[in-house]
Amino acid sequence: MACGRLMSVPVCLIENDEKGKLHVRKEAKDILDGITEPVVVVSVVGLYRTGKSYLMNRLAGQQSGFALGSTIESKTKGIWMWCVPHPNKKGHTLVLLDTEGLGDVEKGDEKHDTWIFCLAVLLSSTLVYNSLGVIDNTALEKLHYVTELTENIRVKAKVGQHEEESADFMRVFPSFVWAVRDFTLELKRGDKLITSDEYLEGALKPKTGSSPQTAQFNLPRNCLRQFFAVRKCFVFPRPASTQNMRRMEQLTEEELESEFLEQANNFCCYVYNNAEPKTVTGGCTLTGTALGNLAEVYVEAIRSGNVPCLENAVVSLAKIQNVRAVEEALQFYMTEMLGMVQLPMRPEELSDIHTDVEKKAIEVFITMSFNDNDQTYHQELMGKIHNEYQDMCQQNHDASRMQCEEVLREVFDKLEKNISNGSYLKPGGYQQYRDTLRHLTNDYRARTHSQIMSEEVLSTYLRAKEQAGKTILQADQSLSAAEQENEVQRLKNEIMKQRQKGLEEQNQLQEQAFKDMQRTHDEHVKQIIHQMEREQERISRDNERVLEAKLKEREALLQQGFQQEAARMQREIDSLKSDMNKQETSQRSTMSTVLDGIGTAATFLLPGFVPKLAGVGLSLISKLF
Repeated sequence: MACGRLMSVPVCLIENDEKGKLHVRKEAKDILDGITEPVVVVSVVGLYRTGKSYLMNRLAGQQSGFALGSTIESKTKGIWMWCVPHPNKKGHTLVLLDTEGLGDVEKGDEKHDTWIFCLAVLLSSTLVYNSLGVIDNTALEKLHYVTELTENIRVKAKVGQHEEESADFMRVFPSFVWAVRDFTLELKRGDKLITSDEYLEGALKPKTGSSPQTAQFNLPRNCLRQFFAVRKCFVFPRPASTQNMRRMEQLTEEELESEFLEQANNFCCYVYNNAEPKTVTGGCTLTGTALGNLAEVYVEAIRSGNVPCLENAVVSLAKIQNVRAVEEALQFYMTEMLGMVQLPMRPEELSDIHTDVEKKAIEVFITMSFNDNDQTYHQELMGKIHNEYQDMCQQNHDASRMQCEEVLREVFDKLEKNISNGSYLKPGGYQQYRDTLRHLTNDYRARTHSQIMSEEVLSTYLRAKEQAGKTILQADQSLSAAEQENEVQRLKNEIMKQRQKGLEEQNQLQEQAFKDMQRTHDEHVKQIIHQMEREQERISRDNERVLEAKLKEREALLQQGFQQEAARMQREIDSLKSDMNKQETSQRSTMSTVLDGIGTAATFLLPGFVPKLAGVGLSLISKLF
């Protein structure tokens, strides 16, 4: 598990502070911060003392962990978290959230229970509702929290004249699993055996009529059908005798009823295979880091007395995540580069390392970021990586220059001593000086041929020796005036030629810098397209899931004789299809806009992205003329 540490036991994620207000525990937030892979979040809710925690322990693959309790006292307070490697999805973490039992008369705080239920819905990708006995009107009345979801959760920041449609909630709400415990009935309708799923759907069948009693009867049923596109039911017989139930944590599988054990295994297999990674509006899959930030955003809204809004939460989360994504990706780049680069080195080698590390850094950013549609944060990262790379290139140049200068001092030491003691100031001395200079120059090049600043350092040295050469030439009485004049011209030509070599060397460095930027741009575009395509696929799957649920609901209403309800559902379906078409057009437009914003490599090479050494060639040209 890509997690800061493995969790041997659960920790409290959300609890009440000393003022009675909800807050996110730092210990749990730190654990989530260390999970950089996608998370599958399964929450369990239900009335207290209904055995919720046992199911979560089974999902964790453990006999104990979440407190079970063996008395009438509710053990779990707030929301507890257990992060374990996902048994079926490689590269994913299974985050289990066990919530405080609802309806505890000792607390006397109905609103607190409502917020716990809402947070379980908002944070999970699969919501397990745990109850005892049967699914009847009493059981559904106890699930009144689901009827309050629209009052306590908003999908959109701004709602027009019409209220948010159920499709808006259906897209963002988790899948729903009803776990019925201590079930003693036969799964039959009349003389026909039925499945547990058919049992649930039958219990959710509305009544005809318009009386207040009928409306009250239908309300929780309509909410479950309209908010949760995927619904599943498991019925569990009693796991053991009443005496043994008090020590459930100690019971071995051999001591459990075989039918209960079979259902528990079926339940776990279903969750492992069908629970999806947690996503938010826009199709973004959350990592543990993002989940922790999302929990803080929602809890802060509740603490402030506001209704948690998914759209606002996504905006807040995107800012938090994108700022951190830039920091994490940049830190990754710098750490990797420092560990792999040994200066001085050839520009091509440095470039290859940079290209590989930058690609991985962008992947780090892509994993953590989302909703960066205008590429503000991606461009910020590119700019910062560019600056770090340019600094490293400059350090490479400086290191090469220092090494070349050290070699140059060593090689030309003999020449310097002879100039200082006047050994060349004699007839024939100039020829001796020239031969020594040529020989030492060849020796220097042989020793620095792999260094990028070799010719530049040599060019600087030879320019500095120009006056010394003229002095030695003028002192050599063995040369005629014409020979001296020719030699002066030849000396100028050699210095010019050497300057040209230095210029070519710097131009090669500049070309390499622009090649690096071109490769950066290409990788930038490729990663963005890949990210947007993944998000579009996710949005399309969510829409198809909602549409399928609506079509199924309409057919059920028609079969049950609810013509008006079926007609209303058809209008919702038509509206949903229209929205899907608009979304598809909007997605294409967004991708086109983003790609236009990125543009070509020339657009990407903004003034701030001009290589720091780009002016070297121009400055050398100006010196030549």
